Amino acid sequence: MSENDKRRVLIVDDDESQRSAMAHLLSGWGYETQTARDGRDALEKLSEFDADTVITDLNMPNLDGAGLLAELQKSAAPPPAIVLTAFGSVERAVEIVRELGAFWYMEKPAQPRILHTILERAMAQSKLARHSQRLERQLSTRGELGGLVARSESMRRVFALLEQAAPTKATILIGGETGTGKEVASRAIHELSPRRAAPFLAMNCAALPDTLIESELFGHEKGAFTGAAERRAGYFELANGGTLLLDEIGEMPLSTQAKLLRVLEERKIRRLGGTREIEVDVRIVAASNRDLRECVAGGTFREDLYFRLNVFEVHLPPLRERREDIAPIARALLDGLNKRHECRVTELAPDVEALFSEYAWNGNVRELRNVLERAVILAGQGVVQREHLPPGFAGLPNHLVEATSGEVTLRPGVTVDEAERQLILMTLKHTDGNRARAAELLGLSVKTLFNKLKQYNEPEQ
Repeated sequence: MSENDKRRVLIVDDDESQRSAMAHLLSGWGYETQTARDGRDALEKLSEFDADTVITDLNMPNLDGAGLLAELQKSAAPPPAIVLTAFGSVERAVEIVRELGAFWYMEKPAQPRILHTILERAMAQSKLARHSQRLERQLSTRGELGGLVARSESMRRVFALLEQAAPTKATILIGGETGTGKEVASRAIHELSPRRAAPFLAMNCAALPDTLIESELFGHEKGAFTGAAERRAGYFELANGGTLLLDEIGEMPLSTQAKLLRVLEERKIRRLGGTREIEVDVRIVAASNRDLRECVAGGTFREDLYFRLNVFEVHLPPLRERREDIAPIARALLDGLNKRHECRVTELAPDVEALFSEYAWNGNVRELRNVLERAVILAGQGVVQREHLPPGFAGLPNHLVEATSGEVTLRPGVTVDEAERQLILMTLKHTDGNRARAAELLGLSVKTLFNKLKQYNEPEQ
């Protein structure tokens, strides 16, 4: 079991027999335990034993359970605490839960089944809190937030805004050009929020026809329309308790905008064809590559919905306005692409990095990723060189096929089939016979490539 997978519990009780019995019980459930005889002893143990959860008796000498919790609350991220109390002290235990932030309380003797359930929930809360701390450390030390990477001052200001807004319940509106990372930013907001354990769903409003968008959002009952063969929950129900990203919301039809506004105000939905209202608790993040103020002025977006969504606005600057971010983003993307394609590309050649820093990147991070994906497949390992970049990229020569021995040319009048054959065989040679990589580079399936090689009577490699 790795260090991060361990689940540690500190048991605090002045009765040696009770804390020993508790430790034995929890060890049988797979927890790593440590015991302390009172609050002061517990604080000393915690300096060396990084507990995920504390189970403490309420009445103890030296420093009782309430005093221990008060001390724990002084730390930046106190572990969740379960308070055990004897009969007659329940009222005091409830006050401690409310005033000192204890996770729960239980009367002695604790019922094992109930204790196990509460302990598991406390562990889940502790795990989520630690995950949030890791994200915040990435933000402050490495300029990373979820999948976003930045060195530029403009993006660090964006990170600060996201970090401030994430723990709240506020609706967030994210603007920016296509490919700037609006969905990645939305996921980071969710991961830094108290909703991180609940679902995160993303719906692209531009990808759905007008006739289906309401069904996707709110769900439908069986028979609500032609083709509705069964009841179906919509995005709002599926994301209940979590976060829903409404991407490209500027493309949403006006009729649907009116219904969305009502849901945001009343927190209730009604499935298409249904009569019952369903309460939902969903945090909305809206994103658009269009200026919604211009859409409002043009009559394609409701002004009241715009104001309802624009509680907290964040704008992601385009890549060309933060060129110092290009190299670190590229290095971060290389890691993911290597895993995806089972390659071992380590870095960009200096002249490639210089080309990247001067290129306009009208498609922003998405375009950068696509260029790198092709380069990683071509390079396979080592360093991305100029010849691995797309033909015509940043003014590079636009040859039909380029090989290590030089340019490959095709004579006038050559048939399309022969041109295709030469291209396939040259690509296979370049990939050292790796058919999967050659097929991906050529935009073919492996099966199609295999069938074409059979037509050419090429031997299997």
